Amino acid sequence: MNLEILIVALLTALATSLIGVFLVLRKLSMLTDAISHTILLGIVLMFVWVRDLNSPWLLIGATISGVLTVLIIEKLQQARLIKEDAAIGMVMTVLFSLAIIIISTRLRNVHLHVDTVLLGQLEFVIFDRWQFFGVSLPASMIVMAIVLGINAAFMMFFYKEYRLLSFDRTLAALLGFTPWVLHYLFMTLVSLTAVAAFNAVGAILVIAFMVGPVISARLLTDRLTPMIGLTLFIAALNTLIGYTIAWRYDLNTAASMATVTLIMFGVLFIFAPQKGSLAAFLRQRTLTTTLHLLTLMTHIQNHVETEEAAVELNPQTLHQHFNWSTRAMDHLLKLAQKEAYIETHHQQVRLTSKGIDFYQAMGRSY
Repeated sequence: MNLEILIVALLTALATSLIGVFLVLRKLSMLTDAISHTILLGIVLMFVWVRDLNSPWLLIGATISGVLTVLIIEKLQQARLIKEDAAIGMVMTVLFSLAIIIISTRLRNVHLHVDTVLLGQLEFVIFDRWQFFGVSLPASMIVMAIVLGINAAFMMFFYKEYRLLSFDRTLAALLGFTPWVLHYLFMTLVSLTAVAAFNAVGAILVIAFMVGPVISARLLTDRLTPMIGLTLFIAALNTLIGYTIAWRYDLNTAASMATVTLIMFGVLFIFAPQKGSLAAFLRQRTLTTTLHLLTLMTHIQNHVETEEAAVELNPQTLHQHFNWSTRAMDHLLKLAQKEAYIETHHQQVRLTSKGIDFYQAMGRSY
């Protein structure tokens, strides 16, 4: 296990997931997919110009390419000829394909391969090193630490503005903000973050880090500040588990982390206390049982002390009046008796005083 690789992965996860919170809240998560692919065109075009893979112009070109991607997609949407998902798919495909064509025709001998672009090579980040205050560190570690600091500072200074913009763009404009300026500043930061993470982890993990931890955290809370904290925690946890699995079983590190991110979301999707599918199923089951119970109580109240009571309220034949199975009716009767809502008197089911109170209270609720 290499600690430097793990630190680079952790810094990348924190930087991308932090910016991803507002991407997901503003329903722009699909733009992550587009940007993480189309920035390759900016890198390729700048390399054709400067012929240096280590040139800062590649970073600038990729950032411009990301912002240009957002601009083109928005212009296509504003034309109202195609929907957002179609615009994203078309722009991403065209710009990414152009980059691949340039690589395959003009840059065949350059160390810039499509598999590395998509999956990244975290294992190799330790070989590209910079001197930082006399200490030799991986270049990606320094870059991602700087990007994380920029993202954290940006979110801290513009927290209120972006919180408002994420939930009510119109109100933000009415209060004197300039939504389009904030929007493009944010998208520039997204592009910069994606570019910085691009070389180390590849496009797939950039998408996973920006979206996965956020949607996992949203299953646990609706409050923004706790959501940010949970997002960072889940991103770090996914990274640690993914790296450990990759190291133990000799797997691609980025792919392992992306897989763990998906599994984490799947686990929370099922078992989250309030929003998980299991909790939703249990709530639905409880609601169904309550409605069945109210239906039974209504039937009892409508026929108690009537001429048909002996037939209508007989616990042995009660299921026939509802067209329910014997098993379902027996289960409901046992539940009502356990809660002391009903009692059997002379082979007739009747509500207890507690059952009457419950019935009246639930009737007012519904």
